[in-house]
Amino acid sequence: MRLVEQARSIFAELGYTVEGNGPKFRAERDWKVVHVSTVLETGELPTESGQFHCFVAQPEDADSLEHKLQSVNPAYEWAIIVVDGDDYQVERAPPGPRVSA
Repeated sequence: MRLVEQARSIFAELGYTVEGNGPKFRAERDWKVVHVSTVLETGELPTESGQFHCFVAQPEDADSLEHKLQSVNPAYEWAIIVVDGDDYQVERAPPGPRVSA
């Protein structure tokens, strides 16, 4: 299965409505819209700001992608989902709200 098809399947299983064709698509649930890019097919980082972005990568691409995102420090929240066969895991998620005790 291609990476983009796996990405669509993951977001659909998480209850998102998936819109768009190709290696970049939009996933929406309730009030949250996530712009999803499959790294293997796009090879570039989006430049839009003020949005949520999720990058779907294979294990061998995850570390270099995270380093690239950290060095660019884009103006959007981002996450990386690593897909390995039929399994996936969130390697990096946006920081949550700060909690004080």
